[in-house]
Amino acid sequence: MLSIGEFSKACGLTVKALRFYHERGVLTPAKVDPHSGYRYYDEHNLETAHVIRALRDLDFSLDDIAQVLENCDDDRDAVAYLENHKRQLAEKLDHYRDLIHKIDRLVTQQQQTREDVAMNQASFEIEERQTEPMLVAGLRMTGRYCDMGKGFGQVARKVGRHIAGKAMCLYYDGEYKEEGADFEPCFPIRKAVEAEGLHVRELPAARCVTLIHRGPYDTLSRSYARALAYAKDKGYELDLPSREVYLKGPGMIFKGNPKKYLTEIQLPIKPT
Repeated sequence: MLSIGEFSKACGLTVKALRFYHERGVLTPAKVDPHSGYRYYDEHNLETAHVIRALRDLDFSLDDIAQVLENCDDDRDAVAYLENHKRQLAEKLDHYRDLIHKIDRLVTQQQQTREDVAMNQASFEIEERQTEPMLVAGLRMTGRYCDMGKGFGQVARKVGRHIAGKAMCLYYDGEYKEEGADFEPCFPIRKAVEAEGLHVRELPAARCVTLIHRGPYDTLSRSYARALAYAKDKGYELDLPSREVYLKGPGMIFKGNPKKYLTEIQLPIKPT
């Protein structure tokens, strides 16, 4: 028989690992001296140790290894466990790929935000401009404006990897409502996809009165007042839905400083 140190050299597992495997009942020594507590290992233990190393190299958990050792005598017996482990790895791979897409989207959004801020930091003046047609996925909601965040969350979960721009919201009411407001959280997307419960379509181009608001959302009314006054002075008749594009707001990780939020107000002008 081999002492634990000798066995460690023979099987390529550390003494610490061998003690741990013994405690977990995965690799029990052939003999344990009742007086000294010294562990001794035999040829059968060596074969088990090689199996453990092979399965650990395949990223099997200790619980799964214990099941394989208990139920399998050769490679043919282990095929079902290997297939199941392969499926679990594939699911993890899909999960990590999804996380990578989310991180890429977050990084891209922040880079775009810095560019938007740089372009608009000199002044936030009222402008008239033509928006381009845009493919969007939205969730039409009726309720309170504070429910909007949940709507964005639902849309993002269903079309996350296809998102291609800033979050935006369409408002179908011509007035402010405390209850029963009609609005639609949206995201621009790269291509048309089927997503249950979402409205996926092309948002048409529109000539808009636009204004970038800097500050918390509860102060947006001040900028709306400016934009509406401008439209009235010009004699414009405004169309619905109006739009808000959230250039800079709460992030996926940090809430950020509301004083630095940037929201672009877009008020479509009815064609004449």
